[in-house]
Amino acid sequence: MDFLCSKAALRQGLAGLIGLVSLAALADAPAAQALARDGSCPSGYSSSGNYCVPGSGARFALARNGGSCPSGYFSSSNYCVASSATSKHAMPRSGSCPSGYFSSSDFCVSSK
Repeated sequence: MDFLCSKAALRQGLAGLIGLVSLAALADAPAAQALARDGSCPSGYSSSGNYCVPGSGARFALARNGGSCPSGYFSSSNYCVASSATSKHAMPRSGSCPSGYFSSSDFCVSSK
């Protein structure tokens, strides 16, 4: 009986660990959000007035501002869109990047 309890406890612990690892991976992916519209909306977004709103499954995007997109992002219209659900957060660079970010094109990208 002790063996069965231990086996069940191990199974439950493994399930919890897998859940935590999955949540940690999700926490790294930036969430898609509405953007001010500048021409055509990026892939996965639709136009609503002066905004581009994310559809289901849309990835995080930010204005490209004419330059190239940062590492982990692709160009779509006047925007840079995260290449995968695990792409790191990026933001426009203004001077040096803050601690925990590295410079990529005209952007700062999270190194975590």
